[in-house]
Amino acid sequence: MTIKITILASLLLFIACASEKEQTQANPNALPKVQLALNWFPEAEHGGFYAAQIHGYYKEHGVEVEILGGGPNAPIIQRVATDAVAFGVTNADDVLYARAQQVPVVALMAPYQINPRCIMVHEKSGIKDIANIEHITLAMSQRPAFSHYLRWKYPLTGVNIVPYPGNVTQFLMDDNFAQQGYIFSEPFIAKSKGGDPLSLLVADIGFNPYASVLIATEETISTKTELVEAVVRASVKGWAQYLADPSETNRHINSLNPDMGMDILVYGATESKALILDETARQNGLGSMTAARWQNLLQQMVSADLIAKDAVDPIAAFTDRFLP
Repeated sequence: MTIKITILASLLLFIACASEKEQTQANPNALPKVQLALNWFPEAEHGGFYAAQIHGYYKEHGVEVEILGGGPNAPIIQRVATDAVAFGVTNADDVLYARAQQVPVVALMAPYQINPRCIMVHEKSGIKDIANIEHITLAMSQRPAFSHYLRWKYPLTGVNIVPYPGNVTQFLMDDNFAQQGYIFSEPFIAKSKGGDPLSLLVADIGFNPYASVLIATEETISTKTELVEAVVRASVKGWAQYLADPSETNRHINSLNPDMGMDILVYGATESKALILDETARQNGLGSMTAARWQNLLQQMVSADLIAKDAVDPIAAFTDRFLP
Protein backbone atom coordinates (compact mmCIF):
# COMPACT_ATOMS: atom_id res chain seq x y z
CA MET A 1 0.00 0.00 0.00
CA THR A 2 2.84 2.39 0.86
CA ILE A 3 4.52 1.68 -2.49
CA LYS A 4 1.28 2.48 -4.38
CA ILE A 5 0.88 5.77 -2.50
CA THR A 6 4.50 6.70 -3.25
CA ILE A 7 4.10 5.91 -6.95
CA LEU A 8 0.84 7.86 -7.08
CA ALA A 9 2.44 10.88 -5.36
CA SER A 10 5.34 10.80 -7.82
CA LEU A 11 2.94 10.60 -10.73
CA LEU A 12 0.91 13.56 -9.46
CA LEU A 13 4.13 15.58 -8.98
CA PHE A 14 5.22 14.77 -12.53
CA ILE A 15 1.83 15.83 -13.89
CA ALA A 16 1.96 19.08 -11.89
CA CYS A 17 5.42 19.91 -13.18
CA ALA A 18 4.41 19.11 -16.73
CA SER A 19 1.36 21.31 -16.32
CA GLU A 20 3.51 24.24 -15.10
CA LYS A 21 5.82 23.76 -18.08
CA GLU A 22 2.88 23.76 -20.48
CA GLN A 23 1.51 26.92 -18.86
CA THR A 24 4.89 28.62 -19.25
CA GLN A 25 5.12 27.57 -22.89
CA ALA A 26 1.53 28.64 -23.41
CA ASN A 27 2.37 32.15 -22.24
CA PRO A 28 4.96 33.35 -24.76
CA ASN A 29 3.82 36.94 -24.22
CA ALA A 30 5.20 37.08 -20.67
CA LEU A 31 7.35 40.19 -20.31
CA PRO A 32 11.11 39.65 -20.33
CA LYS A 33 12.62 40.37 -16.92
CA VAL A 34 15.89 42.24 -16.43
CA GLN A 35 17.75 43.78 -13.51
CA LEU A 36 19.07 47.32 -13.21
CA ALA A 37 21.80 47.84 -10.60
CA LEU A 38 22.25 51.27 -8.99
CA ASN A 39 25.60 52.73 -7.97
CA TRP A 40 24.33 53.98 -4.60
CA PHE A 41 21.47 53.55 -2.16
CA PRO A 42 18.11 54.68 -3.61
CA GLU A 43 18.12 58.47 -3.71
CA ALA A 44 16.89 61.36 -5.85
CA GLU A 45 19.63 60.80 -8.43
CA HIS A 46 17.87 57.56 -9.34
CA GLY A 47 14.40 59.09 -9.36
CA GLY A 48 13.67 58.69 -13.06
CA PHE A 49 14.43 54.97 -13.08
CA TYR A 50 12.13 54.37 -10.13
CA ALA A 51 9.47 56.57 -11.74
CA ALA A 52 9.60 54.41 -14.86
CA GLN A 53 9.11 51.36 -12.67
CA ILE A 54 6.28 52.48 -10.40
CA HIS A 55 4.39 54.36 -13.10
CA GLY A 56 4.46 51.30 -15.33
CA TYR A 57 6.54 52.75 -18.17
CA TYR A 58 8.84 49.75 -18.38
CA LYS A 59 5.86 47.42 -18.70
CA GLU A 60 4.29 49.73 -21.27
CA HIS A 61 7.44 49.25 -23.34
CA GLY A 62 7.30 45.49 -22.92
CA VAL A 63 9.84 44.77 -20.20
CA GLU A 64 9.79 44.12 -16.46
CA VAL A 65 12.68 45.82 -14.64
CA GLU A 66 13.85 44.99 -11.14
CA ILE A 67 15.93 47.81 -9.65
CA LEU A 68 18.69 46.78 -7.25
CA GLY A 69 20.05 49.28 -4.73
CA GLY A 70 23.78 49.83 -4.45
CA GLY A 71 26.13 51.33 -1.88
CA PRO A 72 29.76 52.39 -1.33
CA ASN A 73 32.02 51.00 -4.07
CA ALA A 74 29.18 49.01 -5.60
CA PRO A 75 30.79 46.95 -8.42
CA ILE A 76 28.39 48.12 -11.12
CA ILE A 77 30.78 47.80 -14.06
CA GLN A 78 31.77 44.27 -13.05
CA ARG A 79 28.15 43.18 -12.58
CA VAL A 80 27.14 44.47 -15.99
CA ALA A 81 30.27 43.18 -17.73
CA THR A 82 29.78 39.66 -16.36
CA ASP A 83 26.05 39.62 -17.20
CA ALA A 84 25.13 39.37 -13.53
CA VAL A 85 22.73 42.19 -14.42
CA ALA A 86 21.71 43.49 -17.83
CA PHE A 87 21.83 47.20 -16.98
CA GLY A 88 23.61 49.44 -14.52
CA VAL A 89 23.83 53.07 -13.42
CA THR A 90 27.21 54.77 -13.11
CA ASN A 91 29.06 57.94 -14.16
CA ALA A 92 30.64 58.69 -17.52
CA ASP A 93 34.20 58.65 -16.15
CA ASP A 94 33.64 55.11 -14.89
CA VAL A 95 32.60 54.08 -18.40
CA LEU A 96 35.81 55.46 -19.95
CA TYR A 97 37.98 53.96 -17.23
CA ALA A 98 36.32 50.57 -17.73
CA ARG A 99 36.81 50.68 -21.48
CA ALA A 100 40.48 51.47 -20.92
CA GLN A 101 40.60 48.15 -19.05
CA GLN A 102 39.01 46.43 -22.09
CA VAL A 103 35.57 46.18 -20.44
CA PRO A 104 33.03 46.73 -23.26
CA VAL A 105 30.35 48.75 -21.45
CA VAL A 106 28.46 51.48 -23.29
CA ALA A 107 26.49 54.51 -22.08
CA LEU A 108 22.88 54.54 -23.31
CA MET A 109 21.46 57.71 -21.76
CA ALA A 110 22.64 60.38 -19.34
CA PRO A 111 20.03 62.04 -17.12
CA TYR A 112 22.40 64.48 -15.39
CA GLN A 113 24.04 66.87 -17.84
CA ILE A 114 25.68 68.66 -14.91
CA ASN A 115 27.33 66.34 -12.44
CA PRO A 116 26.00 66.90 -8.88
CA ARG A 117 29.35 66.00 -7.29
CA CYS A 118 30.58 68.64 -4.87
CA ILE A 119 33.21 69.25 -2.24
CA MET A 120 31.51 70.25 1.01
CA VAL A 121 33.52 72.63 3.21
CA HIS A 122 32.60 74.58 6.31
CA GLU A 123 31.43 78.09 5.52
CA LYS A 124 33.48 79.38 8.43
CA SER A 125 36.61 77.97 6.77
CA GLY A 126 36.66 80.88 4.32
CA ILE A 127 37.26 78.52 1.39
CA LYS A 128 35.23 79.78 -1.56
CA ASP A 129 36.34 77.53 -4.39
CA ILE A 130 38.06 74.20 -4.92
CA ALA A 131 41.30 75.78 -6.13
CA ASN A 132 41.78 77.35 -2.69
CA ILE A 133 41.37 74.19 -0.62
CA GLU A 134 44.37 73.87 1.71
CA HIS A 135 45.39 72.87 5.25
CA ILE A 136 42.34 70.72 5.98
CA THR A 137 41.35 67.07 6.04
CA LEU A 138 39.50 66.15 2.85
CA ALA A 139 37.51 62.92 2.58
CA MET A 140 37.22 61.64 -0.99
CA SER A 141 36.77 58.35 -2.78
CA GLN A 142 40.04 56.76 -3.86
CA ARG A 143 38.44 55.46 -7.06
CA PRO A 144 38.97 57.25 -10.36
CA ALA A 145 38.38 59.81 -11.49
CA PHE A 146 37.29 63.10 -9.91
CA SER A 147 39.50 62.83 -6.80
CA HIS A 148 42.53 61.97 -8.94
CA TYR A 149 41.75 64.86 -11.27
CA LEU A 150 41.57 67.29 -8.35
CA ARG A 151 44.94 66.11 -7.04
CA TRP A 152 46.43 66.47 -10.52
CA LYS A 153 44.95 69.93 -11.17
CA TYR A 154 45.50 71.64 -7.79
CA PRO A 155 48.34 71.65 -5.24
CA LEU A 156 46.00 71.00 -2.27
CA THR A 157 48.71 72.34 0.01
CA GLY A 158 48.65 70.83 3.48
CA VAL A 159 45.58 68.74 2.67
CA ASN A 160 45.28 65.35 4.34
CA ILE A 161 43.20 63.15 2.01
CA VAL A 162 41.29 60.36 3.74
CA PRO A 163 38.65 57.87 2.51
CA TYR A 164 35.09 59.10 2.09
CA PRO A 165 33.11 57.95 5.16
CA GLY A 166 29.67 57.75 3.54
CA ASN A 167 28.04 60.07 6.10
CA VAL A 168 28.41 63.58 7.55
CA THR A 169 29.26 62.63 11.15
CA GLN A 170 32.92 63.63 11.01
CA PHE A 171 32.06 66.84 9.14
CA LEU A 172 29.74 67.92 11.95
CA MET A 173 32.38 67.18 14.59
CA ASP A 174 35.41 68.81 12.96
CA ASP A 175 35.55 72.35 11.54
CA ASN A 176 38.75 71.39 9.74
CA PHE A 177 37.09 68.54 7.85
CA ALA A 178 35.73 68.66 4.28
CA GLN A 179 34.30 65.89 2.14
CA GLN A 180 32.85 64.93 -1.20
CA GLY A 181 29.09 64.72 -1.64
CA TYR A 182 26.21 65.24 -3.99
CA ILE A 183 25.01 68.82 -3.92
CA PHE A 184 21.46 67.85 -2.95
CA SER A 185 22.37 65.16 -0.43
CA GLU A 186 25.22 65.53 2.09
CA PRO A 187 25.02 69.35 2.33
CA PHE A 188 21.28 69.16 2.98
CA ILE A 189 21.78 66.55 5.71
CA ALA A 190 24.63 68.49 7.31
CA LYS A 191 22.62 71.70 7.40
CA SER A 192 19.58 69.93 8.85
CA LYS A 193 21.81 68.69 11.68
CA GLY A 194 23.10 72.16 12.52
CA GLY A 195 26.18 72.26 10.32
CA ASP A 196 27.41 75.13 8.14
CA PRO A 197 28.10 73.41 4.78
CA LEU A 198 29.21 75.30 1.69
CA SER A 199 28.99 73.28 -1.53
CA LEU A 200 31.67 73.69 -4.20
CA LEU A 201 30.47 72.04 -7.41
CA VAL A 202 33.21 70.02 -9.10
CA ALA A 203 31.61 70.74 -12.48
CA ASP A 204 32.51 74.41 -11.96
CA ILE A 205 36.20 73.59 -12.42
CA GLY A 206 35.42 71.96 -15.77
CA PHE A 207 35.41 68.30 -14.72
CA ASN A 208 31.83 67.39 -15.52
CA PRO A 209 31.14 63.72 -16.34
CA TYR A 210 27.57 62.78 -17.16
CA ALA A 211 25.96 61.28 -14.03
CA SER A 212 23.44 58.50 -13.35
CA VAL A 213 24.31 57.10 -16.77
CA LEU A 214 22.44 53.98 -17.90
CA ILE A 215 24.86 51.35 -19.25
CA ALA A 216 24.84 47.92 -20.88
CA THR A 217 27.44 45.78 -22.65
CA GLU A 218 28.16 45.86 -26.36
CA GLU A 219 26.89 42.28 -26.59
CA THR A 220 23.57 43.11 -24.93
CA ILE A 221 23.13 46.05 -27.29
CA SER A 222 23.84 43.94 -30.39
CA THR A 223 21.87 40.83 -29.40
CA LYS A 224 18.94 42.36 -27.49
CA THR A 225 18.36 45.56 -29.42
CA GLU A 226 14.62 45.77 -28.85
CA LEU A 227 15.04 45.15 -25.13
CA VAL A 228 17.67 47.87 -24.83
CA GLU A 229 15.51 50.34 -26.73
CA ALA A 230 12.55 49.55 -24.47
CA VAL A 231 14.55 50.15 -21.29
CA VAL A 232 16.12 53.37 -22.58
CA ARG A 233 12.88 54.90 -23.83
CA ALA A 234 10.95 53.95 -20.70
CA SER A 235 13.76 55.39 -18.55
CA VAL A 236 13.66 58.68 -20.43
CA LYS A 237 9.91 58.80 -19.89
CA GLY A 238 10.47 58.04 -16.22
CA TRP A 239 12.88 60.94 -15.82
CA ALA A 240 10.42 63.29 -17.50
CA GLN A 241 7.75 62.12 -15.07
CA TYR A 242 10.06 62.53 -12.07
CA LEU A 243 10.88 66.10 -13.02
CA ALA A 244 7.20 66.91 -13.58
CA ASP A 245 5.85 65.28 -10.40
CA PRO A 246 8.25 63.34 -8.13
CA SER A 247 5.85 62.89 -5.21
CA GLU A 248 4.80 59.26 -5.72
CA THR A 249 8.30 58.20 -6.71
CA ASN A 250 9.80 59.93 -3.68
CA ARG A 251 7.44 58.06 -1.39
CA HIS A 252 8.60 54.82 -2.98
CA ILE A 253 12.28 55.73 -2.61
CA ASN A 254 11.67 56.66 1.02
CA SER A 255 10.09 53.25 1.63
CA LEU A 256 13.22 51.59 0.22
CA ASN A 257 15.68 53.90 1.97
CA PRO A 258 14.14 55.47 5.10
CA ASP A 259 17.36 57.41 5.70
CA MET A 260 16.26 59.53 2.76
CA GLY A 261 13.43 61.53 4.35
CA MET A 262 10.73 63.09 2.23
CA ASP A 263 12.17 66.56 2.84
CA ILE A 264 15.55 65.70 1.34
CA LEU A 265 13.95 63.83 -1.56
CA VAL A 266 11.76 66.81 -2.39
CA TYR A 267 14.83 69.04 -2.23
CA GLY A 268 16.83 66.62 -4.39
CA ALA A 269 14.14 66.45 -7.06
CA THR A 270 13.86 70.23 -7.16
CA GLU A 271 17.62 70.80 -7.36
CA SER A 272 17.96 68.11 -10.02
CA LYS A 273 15.92 70.04 -12.58
CA ALA A 274 18.67 72.54 -13.38
CA LEU A 275 21.27 69.74 -13.49
CA ILE A 276 19.21 67.59 -15.86
CA LEU A 277 17.45 70.10 -18.08
CA ASP A 278 20.35 72.31 -19.09
CA GLU A 279 20.47 74.07 -22.45
CA THR A 280 21.78 70.97 -24.26
CA ALA A 281 19.06 68.71 -22.87
CA ARG A 282 16.37 71.23 -23.70
CA GLN A 283 17.63 71.36 -27.26
CA ASN A 284 18.57 67.72 -27.90
CA GLY A 285 16.29 65.91 -25.48
CA LEU A 286 16.44 64.48 -21.99
CA GLY A 287 19.24 61.94 -21.58
CA SER A 288 21.17 63.13 -24.65
CA MET A 289 24.97 62.98 -24.93
CA THR A 290 27.49 64.58 -27.28
CA ALA A 291 30.76 63.35 -28.72
CA ALA A 292 32.44 66.60 -27.69
CA ARG A 293 31.64 66.00 -24.01
CA TRP A 294 32.99 62.46 -24.12
CA GLN A 295 36.14 63.55 -25.94
CA ASN A 296 36.78 66.34 -23.45
CA LEU A 297 36.31 64.02 -20.48
CA LEU A 298 38.70 61.49 -21.99
CA GLN A 299 41.33 64.17 -22.54
CA GLN A 300 41.04 65.24 -18.90
CA MET A 301 41.50 61.65 -17.73
CA VAL A 302 44.48 61.18 -20.03
CA SER A 303 46.03 64.41 -18.72
CA ALA A 304 45.58 63.17 -15.14
CA ASP A 305 47.31 59.87 -16.06
CA LEU A 306 44.15 57.87 -15.42
CA ILE A 307 43.99 56.54 -18.97
CA ALA A 308 46.79 55.97 -21.46
CA LYS A 309 46.69 58.05 -24.62
CA ASP A 310 44.83 56.34 -27.47
CA ALA A 311 43.61 53.58 -25.15
CA VAL A 312 39.94 54.48 -25.59
CA ASP A 313 37.77 55.57 -28.50
CA PRO A 314 35.35 58.04 -26.87
CA ILE A 315 32.84 57.65 -29.70
CA ALA A 316 32.49 53.93 -28.94
CA ALA A 317 31.83 54.66 -25.26
CA PHE A 318 28.28 55.86 -25.85
CA THR A 319 25.35 55.55 -28.23
CA ASP A 320 22.29 57.75 -28.70
CA ARG A 321 20.56 55.42 -31.17
CA PHE A 322 17.95 54.33 -28.61
CA LEU A 323 16.95 57.77 -27.38
CA PRO A 324 13.50 58.94 -28.46
